[in-house]
Amino acid sequence: MSERTFLPIRSVGRSVGRAVRRGPGRLGGGLGADAPTAPAPTSRAGRSRVATSPTPRDGASTADEQQRSSMVDSAIYADGSRVESPATLAESYQALRENPGAVAWIGLFRPDDHEVGSLADEFGLHELAVEDAIVAHQRPKLERYDDTLFVVLRAAWYVDETEEVEFGEVHVFVGPDFVVTVRHSDQPDLSAVRRRLESNPDLLRLGPEAILYAIVDRIVDGYAPVVTGLQVDIDEIEIEVFRRDAAVSRRIYELSREVVEFQRTVGPLQAVLHGLMAGFEKYGTDEELQRYLRDVDDHLTAVIEQVDGFRHLLREMMSVNATLVAQQQNEEMKALTEASIKQGDEVKKVSGWAAILFAPTLVGTIYGMNFDIMPELHWYFGYPFALGLMLMVSTMLYIVFKRRNWI
Repeated sequence: MSERTFLPIRSVGRSVGRAVRRGPGRLGGGLGADAPTAPAPTSRAGRSRVATSPTPRDGASTADEQQRSSMVDSAIYADGSRVESPATLAESYQALRENPGAVAWIGLFRPDDHEVGSLADEFGLHELAVEDAIVAHQRPKLERYDDTLFVVLRAAWYVDETEEVEFGEVHVFVGPDFVVTVRHSDQPDLSAVRRRLESNPDLLRLGPEAILYAIVDRIVDGYAPVVTGLQVDIDEIEIEVFRRDAAVSRRIYELSREVVEFQRTVGPLQAVLHGLMAGFEKYGTDEELQRYLRDVDDHLTAVIEQVDGFRHLLREMMSVNATLVAQQQNEEMKALTEASIKQGDEVKKVSGWAAILFAPTLVGTIYGMNFDIMPELHWYFGYPFALGLMLMVSTMLYIVFKRRNWI
């Protein structure tokens, strides 16, 4: 069991009236046509609920609730059009009760336990899904609890200044007549999704599944700028590699980490889409929505293939850069060796000539000591002998050093 704190559980029968008017869900999803679903009571009244502080009933609202509300937007849609825009959760619940056949879309931004608990009470959300929505930091996934889908999605956007991929998380509860979105970051901007749906009544008329599709489509579309940003940086790195920039290794490593993290986001999302498509026939998903979701899956597949290509390309760049660095080091070592050899040759030449010049210096020094008892000083051939000795020793040294290439 996770160490995350569970909220107290209590039974609430307030939603019996709404449970009676709901038929079987037709949401395409689950983990396949025969995927097991989480065990749940057949009626909402009998299900364990997440406890909350007392909330206003029947549309009542208090100043305290309005002050602490994290609700970004709430709308009641009927026949593809917005019919009401409640200001609080309680008003949203009341408006949905007063409009049979309508769909509520409630958008929250970093809600507290009280608000999520209120939603769990009203819509019979499973405690595990509620816990995930509160704690956040989940990977993309799809879970079915009775007639409610719980979908975790991760948006991504690229920050060019820091060459980093930032991620945002949104949790979506989808029921027969409601959609609840819980965001934990500024992205994705779901207001654009609302505007798109409200401008297309035919799509919105398809119900909660259409809202889920539009959210997923918005997130997948947001991956395209990330791919473009990564591609630009990889092109720059490729140029730097062959310029032998000293800092390129670190840049390759850091960008590789961003690509891996992005890959961990887009990969599981495809499993979510495949899970939705696997339930098309079982849950009677509208054919138009089926086509839309397949199109989103095609776009996501293209993104996954590109990101996988980026990862392999960066790995190859790292290898090429290591080879070029090693080659450059070899060239530097070769240059140093050549310089050392050249320096050694110069030292040999200097040493050779020094030895040659030292020979006559030594002879001259000996006979220049001016002692009285030195037979050669009074010898008739003493001077020619000294010169000849100097010349002979110098010549012999010159021949030896020349044969050994010292001079």
